[in-house]
Amino acid sequence: MSKPFWETKSLAEMTPAEWESLCDGCGRCCLYILHNEETGDVFETDVGCTLFDAKKRRCTDYENRLARVPDCVQLTPQNAKTLNWMPKTCAYRRLANGQTLPDWHPLITGDPASVARAGVAVSPDLISEDDIDDALLESRITKTR
Repeated sequence: MSKPFWETKSLAEMTPAEWESLCDGCGRCCLYILHNEETGDVFETDVGCTLFDAKKRRCTDYENRLARVPDCVQLTPQNAKTLNWMPKTCAYRRLANGQTLPDWHPLITGDPASVARAGVAVSPDLISEDDIDDALLESRITKTR
């Protein structure tokens, strides 16, 4: 039996379909993340991007997100290892750092709901960035990454 593509290919060698399938759909990369420049700490909030549908945990305009959201970061094989604000559970970050996919990842379980069952998916009760003043973002911190 042959090994799955994520065990035999580098991120740069993957096809576009393989690359996209690595996303577990947790939604954590679409949350507002705060950085403490002095300590290097990274804080996750319960505030989602304007394009993020928290119930489906998907971008509502994925193809045009970079043009519509100026601070949206496009994940690439080149930057996957350096984006320390990405969750430690992120498949792109894990593979870039020589780790394996977690047991709950949909590519392993065959079930997209496994992310929610594992407690990794964002809450469907997020606040949209459209509904909160930037000055209140610190009050919306839910955890340290």
